[in-house]
Amino acid sequence: MVPAMNPLVLLVFPISFIVTYWLTLNWIRVAKRSNILGKDLNKPGNPLVPEMGGIPVIGGFLSGLLYYVALNTFFLNQATYNVYVLGAIATALIIFVIGMIDDMLGWKIGLSKLQKPLLTIPAAIPMMVINAGQSTIALPFIGTVSLGVLYPLLFVPVGTVGAANAFNLLAGYNGLECGMGIIIILAISFVCYMTGSTWVAVIGGIIVSALIAFLIFNWYPAKVFPGNSFTYMVGSMIAVLAILGNVEKLALFLFIPYYLDFLLPLRKRMKVEAFAKVNPDGSLDMPYEPVYDVAHLAIKVLKRIKTKVYERDVVGIILITEVILTLLGILLYV
Repeated sequence: MVPAMNPLVLLVFPISFIVTYWLTLNWIRVAKRSNILGKDLNKPGNPLVPEMGGIPVIGGFLSGLLYYVALNTFFLNQATYNVYVLGAIATALIIFVIGMIDDMLGWKIGLSKLQKPLLTIPAAIPMMVINAGQSTIALPFIGTVSLGVLYPLLFVPVGTVGAANAFNLLAGYNGLECGMGIIIILAISFVCYMTGSTWVAVIGGIIVSALIAFLIFNWYPAKVFPGNSFTYMVGSMIAVLAILGNVEKLALFLFIPYYLDFLLPLRKRMKVEAFAKVNPDGSLDMPYEPVYDVAHLAIKVLKRIKTKVYERDVVGIILITEVILTLLGILLYV
């Protein structure tokens, strides 16, 4: 039997949504005035679009989480959960700052694709020091194994850093990063709720509410780009939710497209771009003859179905594929 959710808790979702929506609306104006703009490389003429959209998202996310902390402290008598919620907040803030630095300086100081993951390691520290998650895992043919201190010292940082950087790989198309985040976090939150980890599901719902508000502006044609501050943060939050809800296996399954997106460019030693070849009418073609990216694979598949492929088609097929994976993952897990 799944526990009922207190009506006061339900307010966290509109709070997160409204704050994110309002902040994004204002951030677009500020970014334009401040010339914080990036080229939309999948459109003719490469129009300039406000970027670093992680700034309004972190604001909406934190507003919902801090409200939830206040509820746990003063009304719900569940203050014991607050150490984990505050740990999630600390991880979000650390990875957000790292992502923002990467957005502003990464290309200027010449960081390689191997050096960048090292920057995200500090984001794992909050989950490590509070010893979040369960240190026991079930292994085939062996049974349940206790990892002890090895879990917070090794598996938590590897999971957090891995998820943050993997989520940053499959990107560059309007609505793709945000849409993937919504689907994956919804799945993890649903499983957590059904298995009794309601408080973890609430954290996930707060993040999803913020992402939905941001998607309104990030969907094709995008009025704002997410940036690394967004992708690192969402990826790390997926890891945090999986750790807190003890659903690491589900999270690993849902990241299948990201494994593929990591393996494909290895054939070219990572020296390829995910962007497509843009035609004057806005349709997209393969930028290379071989497939070096999941988005390129989507273009190739769509070309067998229709004559002209557009950015929204590429995003749509990737998101639909992730939804199918999500349904399979839930069926296997619940």
